[in-house]
Amino acid sequence: MLKHPDLRMRRLREKAPVRDMVRETRISAANFIYPMFVTCGENIREEIEPMPGCFHTSIDRLSEEIDEVVELGIPSVLLFGLPPEKDAVGSGAYDPEGIIQEATRTIKEMAPGLMVIGDVCLCEYTDHGHCGVINGEKIDNDVTLELLARSALTQVQAGADMVAPSSMMDGQVRAIRETLDAHGYEDTPIMGYAAKYASSFYGPFRVAADSTPQFGDRRSYQMDPANRRMAMREIESDIAEGADIVMVKPAMAYMDVIKEARDRYDYPLAAYNVSGEYSMVKAASRAGWIDEQPVTMELLTAIRRSGADIIISYHAKEVARWLRGEA
Repeated sequence: MLKHPDLRMRRLREKAPVRDMVRETRISAANFIYPMFVTCGENIREEIEPMPGCFHTSIDRLSEEIDEVVELGIPSVLLFGLPPEKDAVGSGAYDPEGIIQEATRTIKEMAPGLMVIGDVCLCEYTDHGHCGVINGEKIDNDVTLELLARSALTQVQAGADMVAPSSMMDGQVRAIRETLDAHGYEDTPIMGYAAKYASSFYGPFRVAADSTPQFGDRRSYQMDPANRRMAMREIESDIAEGADIVMVKPAMAYMDVIKEARDRYDYPLAAYNVSGEYSMVKAASRAGWIDEQPVTMELLTAIRRSGADIIISYHAKEVARWLRGEA
């Protein structure tokens, strides 16, 4: 005769209220940062082909996005800019009247309580598509630091609540921290793209931001996807240089890195659910191969379960609607 089990774990799964009561990992709109692509020109709101549901938006039409973000309870946006012109040194990135600076001023007028985070990098602004100044065929790390610091300063002067350096130049957090402090912005936090990998998942973003390198690749400054221990060194370095929040990018293929970072560092931890991760879900859903809503929620829950406090995701608006029971 079979012996009945002493431990019946299914008791905690039988009814929905019990499942909800014992749920260990929760997602809310407050966990998200929503990335946006602001473009030059007027009356522009064009869907980005490889990123369905995401748009290139001109400054005069930002209210359509911002009103929705605020109404959905998403606390923060991360801004990327497409300037009218590009040059070798990415001067649009640190122009006080640049696209991100103008967008920031506009958003803060519309929604003063919405946190605006400025991405600090040169790739969208350089005619060669790299994240720093070119010297021959190499990226000049130290010359780039000065321009990143200037970019961060002009963004904060325009009203940005936080800056997020993403170029993966050695010393970028320290250069920005020192510059902000010297100009009286010692209370402005920095979210460091601490462990940013040279990932193949960035393809749709490079279309959205028009930032594909015109030669070579970014493996000389972004991390090798095979390395986990080095990511801990990168995170430790950003913390030592003054980062207030650290990030792992991408998220889905790097949950082991997120988990180790969570275990080792008692710092707020962000994970970037990047464009390729987003687009794969959208494409599979449109092909009828998966059920988009439960798959999306499962993936984002896994990112949170691995240790991320904050998720930067293009899914943020739709997830906020689903959490409210909207289709």
